[in-house]
Amino acid sequence: MNTLIIISVLPIVLLYLGLYKATKSLLPVTIIGLLAALGLAIAQWNNVALPIYHGMMMFDNFAIAFSGITIVATILILMLSKGYFDRISKHVAEYYAIILFSLAGIIVMVSFYNLVMLFIGIEIMSVSLYILAGIKKSDFASNEAALKYFLMGAFSTGFLLFGITLLYGTTGSFSLEVIRDWVLAHPHADPMFYTGIALIIVGLCFKVGAAPFHFWTPDVYEGAPTLITAFMSTVVKTAGFAAFLRLFSACFAPLSDFWVPVILVITVITLFIGNITALYQQSFKRMLAFSSISHAGYLLFAIVALGSGSANSVFIYATAYSIASIIAFGSLILVQQQSGSDNFESFNGLAKSNPFLALVLTIAMLSLAGIPLTAGFMGKFFMFSGALAKYHVWLVIIAVVNAIISIFYYFRVIIAMYFRTADRTELVVPAYYKIVFIISALVTILIGVYPDFIARFI
Repeated sequence: MNTLIIISVLPIVLLYLGLYKATKSLLPVTIIGLLAALGLAIAQWNNVALPIYHGMMMFDNFAIAFSGITIVATILILMLSKGYFDRISKHVAEYYAIILFSLAGIIVMVSFYNLVMLFIGIEIMSVSLYILAGIKKSDFASNEAALKYFLMGAFSTGFLLFGITLLYGTTGSFSLEVIRDWVLAHPHADPMFYTGIALIIVGLCFKVGAAPFHFWTPDVYEGAPTLITAFMSTVVKTAGFAAFLRLFSACFAPLSDFWVPVILVITVITLFIGNITALYQQSFKRMLAFSSISHAGYLLFAIVALGSGSANSVFIYATAYSIASIIAFGSLILVQQQSGSDNFESFNGLAKSNPFLALVLTIAMLSLAGIPLTAGFMGKFFMFSGALAKYHVWLVIIAVVNAIISIFYYFRVIIAMYFRTADRTELVVPAYYKIVFIISALVTILIGVYPDFIARFI
């Protein structure tokens, strides 16, 4: 609760700092505030989890773990923002404030215990992201991204809200506890309840970028400012899957015979669409956008194989994906600033001009591809193990085939950095970028070598 209060008040403080032109204090105040929120969240670990606000929210270990990883990822992303926002706007305080408002919605999403709070959390997050996607008002691509995201986001919200309404109409409550008790008392739910589940699946699949509800993802990720894309690709996706998992594990597990086949089809489609389309991209940023779709497919394995280990699987995979993506997007920002392009050719010869940047980006690409001794490999291992324990081996074979496909496009940037030459000046990596890259790379290797470091957090 205290974590949510700090994150909700902090953006107002930042807006006042911006009003009084104290721009140099924005980043330090933001980092200090987020660290305080993180500390208060950790202090609640293993406390007795009781619903608060009349049963609207629940700060249990699940909520604390996912709040923690989203806060940490936000801190790392904002550390890359030093000087970034100054180049695209004079109103820097608004960037920080809106990102933190979005994070407040995310905290609500991962700790909801009532469908009303789920909807409120999603809307707080989404409205903030609509603004952030189009915040470069003079950039046509940014305007297009915001418009597409807003229109399709509003459309998907209608599905989600209609689904919630049908659940309420059937059970008479928005509370997860009451809905769960109703499901246990009615093992053969009526058609209206099943329809509500189906509509909620559509709404949530849009939020996490799963096919066939993924069409907004490439254009929005490409048009939005790169740092905002990093936030959407990591923090927002993690929150979406945490909410997805919390809802389905708490309420719909007894009805898995109905919704699991639907999620299975979505998972397979998402994997193939994400990986195959990523193969044909010439833009590194657009490739990351399509690959994020494929990672949504891997994360859906935890929903399909719903069980006691699903929360840990999602947490490990989301952590691995987030820290590797932060390195990837941070590297893209530096390379794009030097070359003016985000194509793969922009990375040619990077290993000679900056061996450090090439090394950390290589670690990130290996992790995203799921190569052993990286966090990404352990994330896939936990996901595949859960699926293999519940389903036939064919599902894991499909996932492994898609993982092999991903190696081709992730290794393109490694080949460009080490095996292709280009006339380029030395690329300077600022100190704060180095801090983020070193922390992220070390955590990637640590989880890959010693997964117990994180495997028992939930």
